[in-house]
Amino acid sequence: MAALDNVKLKDVLADVASGALQLPDFQRNWKWDDDRIRAIIATVTLDYPLGVVMTLQTGGATRFRSRTLTGAHPDGDPEADLLLLDGQQRLTSLFQALWLDAPVETADARGKSIQRWYYVDIAKAVGPSADRDEAILSVPADRVLRTDFNRTVVLDLSTTEGECAAGLFPLHLVFDAQRVNQWKKSYIKADEERNWDLWGQFDDLVLQQVRAFQVPMIRLAASTSMDAVCAVFERVNTGGVPLNVFELLTATYAGDREYVERTGDYYQLPEVWRETKQGLAGRYPVLGRLDSGLENGLNSIDFLQAIALVRTWERKQAGLQAAVSCKRRDLLDLPLEDFVRLSPQLADAFAWVGEFLERQCIVRANDLPYRTQLIPLAAVRAILGEVTDSLEAEGKIEQWYWCGVLGEMYGGSTETRFTRDVEQLVPWVRREDRAPDTVADAFFLNDRLDTLTTRNSAAYKGIYALLIKQGAVDWHFTDAPLNPGRLDEYSVDVRQVFPKTWFRRGNDQGLPTSSIVNKTPLSYRAAMDMTGAPASYLSTLVASSDMRPEWFDDVLTTHLIDPEALRANDYARFYADRSRQLQDLVHSAMGKKTVLRDLAEGDAR
Repeated sequence: MAALDNVKLKDVLADVASGALQLPDFQRNWKWDDDRIRAIIATVTLDYPLGVVMTLQTGGATRFRSRTLTGAHPDGDPEADLLLLDGQQRLTSLFQALWLDAPVETADARGKSIQRWYYVDIAKAVGPSADRDEAILSVPADRVLRTDFNRTVVLDLSTTEGECAAGLFPLHLVFDAQRVNQWKKSYIKADEERNWDLWGQFDDLVLQQVRAFQVPMIRLAASTSMDAVCAVFERVNTGGVPLNVFELLTATYAGDREYVERTGDYYQLPEVWRETKQGLAGRYPVLGRLDSGLENGLNSIDFLQAIALVRTWERKQAGLQAAVSCKRRDLLDLPLEDFVRLSPQLADAFAWVGEFLERQCIVRANDLPYRTQLIPLAAVRAILGEVTDSLEAEGKIEQWYWCGVLGEMYGGSTETRFTRDVEQLVPWVRREDRAPDTVADAFFLNDRLDTLTTRNSAAYKGIYALLIKQGAVDWHFTDAPLNPGRLDEYSVDVRQVFPKTWFRRGNDQGLPTSSIVNKTPLSYRAAMDMTGAPASYLSTLVASSDMRPEWFDDVLTTHLIDPEALRANDYARFYADRSRQLQDLVHSAMGKKTVLRDLAEGDAR
């Protein structure tokens, strides 16, 4: 239930000052700049609509850790009666500018931090309302305006006499009747004939408007669910960054009184996640740095989703719910007790995932085909434990993984696939059921090779990793096959076999030139020698390797390349042969070599 009331601005700001109105800890920091603050002050002085403010009554089952609005320093540690869900920027700006006896901490148009006092020009304020924006001005913390690189003082408001002489009323006094009267006396005394009438108009048109100004406030009942709070917050903040479930849980866990009473401190979810991610990223770079974005490695929401998958799996096995799930509601309903219990298990599971990926020759975050596929993989490891260590189990998990990558099954909406894969992969590994849908439904059409041209494709990254995994030897460092430990050491990347310069002479024969078929994993040092026609650069590579040409041919074949086609500069023959070998490599990894080859031959017929 929710109620809508009109509350006097003075009463709202008084609640901010006393701590009766606070922010839930998931709210981001106040950040309005000087221009926006002056604009909202003008709005209030004109009694224009401010917009609805939304609050949540405290005392319900869902408890959030709260904090005061920026600038509020109430005595003691008061309990909040209301939590501000929408209106932080507006109310914080007004609180600091109209209530606090201190300069406002804000920023200029370039984002540079500044301190400002806010004033209203009395003469301009009693003029046309269209001039009100110009009537509101701000001055530095010392209340002195200077020009000429701060060498010339043009306005000194550091004393009441200076303010009165300039006709500028300090807005932070507006709700303090006693100080307003004192300032009024000084103002009229400065020029009684002129200022008496001006003050009367100013008091009527500005001060009374501000004192009577009302804020429309929606109060959500304390019984409002956490999911509803999250949904409401996102709807009313459409212009900002969507609310992160992790931030919401951070405030919820910190507000867990039972935990505080038991441990003497609140639960610090961000710190727990930071330690977990640092431990994982330090050992497995493929999981991404702590400061990496959502697309470059494991993030906090991934971790929560994996925990939710395991928890709902447990609940399903116990008959407490119908299906495995990791939707937002499942994350919001994740009790602190279960998070504390399951997070170490999932941290270990993601460490196993890092080792699994290394065995697939995927060790760098940029080479990871799908970050999202790691979520159900970690959940399955946490559920099955050491069962996944057997050769048969790992073989099935590898097949599922490569079907997901090469079949490009994790490119769209993933939450449904997460849950289905966990529910199907676990019994398949246990020999209790058929292969998961991700395995059964995955296909790799042979002409897809022609269109895999960049790292934007998961299958592109997958084939790159498979070439390393199946034993590709570098063309400069030829002593042993490439391995995960050498990728960074040798600056290994995807390099073109037939160089771009060679195609400028019209040698493409109508075939794709930048697809994965014409690329292979090689060191930067090898790529330095690969200029001109292949027949030309091969002689350079053979000489630098101190190998016989026929031995170097064996090195080329580790990349699934026909040496004779390469030495003959025969791109059509090279492309056809390598396409066939890459198809075999892909189909083998997916466990579908025979089925897909038969389908391809059927299409050809």
